[in-house]
Amino acid sequence: MKKFIALLAGIALSTSGWAKTTEKAVLTHYADLAHAMYQDSLITAQALHKAVKQLAAQPTEANLNHAKVAWKAARVPYQQTEAYRFGNAIVDDWEGKVNAWPLDEGLIDYVDGSYGSESDENPYYTANIVANEKLMIGGQSIDTGNITKALLSDTLHEIDEVESNVATGYHAIEFLLWGQDLNGTQAGAGKRPASDFSNENCTGGHCDRRVAYLLATTELLVDELNWITSQWAKGGDARKALMDGDSKASIGTILTGLGSLSYGELAGERMKLGVMLHDPEEEHDCFSDNTHWSHYYDAMGIKNVYTGRYTRVSGETLSGPSVSSLVAKKDAKVDQALRDQIETTLAKMQVLVDSAEKDNVAYDQLIAEGNTAGNAKVMDAVNALVAQTKGIESAVATLGLNPIEFEGSDSLDAPHKV
Repeated sequence: MKKFIALLAGIALSTSGWAKTTEKAVLTHYADLAHAMYQDSLITAQALHKAVKQLAAQPTEANLNHAKVAWKAARVPYQQTEAYRFGNAIVDDWEGKVNAWPLDEGLIDYVDGSYGSESDENPYYTANIVANEKLMIGGQSIDTGNITKALLSDTLHEIDEVESNVATGYHAIEFLLWGQDLNGTQAGAGKRPASDFSNENCTGGHCDRRVAYLLATTELLVDELNWITSQWAKGGDARKALMDGDSKASIGTILTGLGSLSYGELAGERMKLGVMLHDPEEEHDCFSDNTHWSHYYDAMGIKNVYTGRYTRVSGETLSGPSVSSLVAKKDAKVDQALRDQIETTLAKMQVLVDSAEKDNVAYDQLIAEGNTAGNAKVMDAVNALVAQTKGIESAVATLGLNPIEFEGSDSLDAPHKV
């Protein structure tokens, strides 16, 4: 009886919370969570930069491994911020500077002969910035003698408007730390040696320039995350764009981000497409074999934003007014259904994590042709994301918002085109 009374009391408190929840309060907390997530992304990127500087000073295998661990740690908060993409224009216009993928790694550094020497779509396919102090492409001369942040971000990143010319961000750093993963859909990640960063015992050639590139792009990542963090601080442009507009439209912005990440981006472009093509190049963190965690934390970011709850890298938990509260106030069943769908998605993502971390079967192995059981594990997560997106659509309808068109993917909407 006491437990039943306590349960009723909990429901009463929850209902009272729904009644007090306003759209403005939800938007304020949403912006506060964004600021915290990007601040954590900045903090972990600063730790990565410190580890990279240590590697540059002492290029040992231990220091290289430390930098790799720091890179993986930096991915944890950043991936959770992806729930702020798509709806918030300022984020989507910016994110390609830090998380663009896939990349043509031959733009950056040496590659194996199996990579090929040219691409019909990309004249910079094997430009090899590290090895060349001047690039001559199509009669255009580019001075790359001094590898600086400005050269990478302003001149070389997505040069010729080719999206795979990724010169900056997490994945450029990932490639520099791990090197190519030449294992296809077999076990193993990239195996770049620490001596690739050693001037005294240099392997791979041009080690001083490789170090310069790694330092510049890591420092640039810190700069970019510092900028986006400031956009979500009080008075920042991202916060103002959200708070100064129509409240209902801004709530729609939140749900646009959740639905688009859930459906077109994560379920489609990052997951189902890879299963359809059985191509390890479609793996999000393809050099480090860290994709299972990136997908998991993308899904966690959706939960964070919908429920208004985020656990910081410090261990502190932030919670407050949420979209979930607004939906529950209108229709508790719709809210609970979406919460359940989100938990189902996370459970399916945990299966992918356990495969890699416990069974030593990485994501690129799961999507391999002929791996029926592995393909099924990935598709279970895809199907959970699709069902979750339908729950987000129900939340949109429950709140009486204008219909929202989420990002799509041919892999989901028109598989015959893939």
